[in-house]
Formats: sequence, structure tokens, C-alpha cells
Amino acid sequence: MEKTFAKVEEMAEHVKEYVNNHIASAKLGVADKISGVLANIIAMAVALMVFVFFIVFTSIALAFVFAKLTGEYYWGFLIVAGIYLLIGLLVWTMREKLLRLPIMNAILQQLFKEEEDDDEKI
Repeated sequence: MEKTFAKVEEMAEHVKEYVNNHIASAKLGVADKISGVLANIIAMAVALMVFVFFIVFTSIALAFVFAKLTGEYYWGFLIVAGIYLLIGLLVWTMREKLLRLPIMNAILQQLFKEEEDDDEKI
């Protein structure tokens, strides 16, 4: 009878160890996915910042070109501002298709990328 209890206790220890290992594995998986998403967000933020600097300096140059054509500085900057207003209105009206869905798809693809790779190996 004592051997049975010893084996049950040993099996209970193995089950506890298995559960703890499974929890640790899940934590590592979540940490890996979160770090991957955060790394992508940071990389996109840096690339976006460089792109914004490019747009700002290009806009200033374009405003001076329009100013030279019109003869007044304010007209050049107003024309560039009007172009940005039109682009902003276009993006706003198409924000679901241009922004929301691609961002959601990119995040979901990053989160489930490893699971797809594991499924292909099987």
C-alpha cells in the first residue's frame, strides 16, 4: 500500500513539474511574440521618423518652388498646405482600407507567424 502512495506522490510530482514547465513555455512564447511585435513597432517608428523628415524638407523645397512661380512666399506655402489638406481628406475617407486593416493584418501576421511555421514542419 505504501508503494502505491509513493508512486502516486511521484506521479503527482511529475504532473506538477509538467504543468510548471508548460506554464514557463507559454510565458516564453508570449514574451517572444510581444518582443517581436514591439521590435516591429519600434523599427516602423524609426523608419516613419526618417520618412517624416524627408517629407518636411521636400515640402519646404516644394513651397519655395511654388513661391518662385507665384512671386510670393505665402502662396507657395499655402499651395503645399492645400495639397496636404487634400491628401489628408483622402486618407481620412479611406482610413479603414488604407490604415486600420493593413495595421491589424500586420500585427496578427506577426503574432501568428511562428504557429504557421510550426504547422508547416509537421
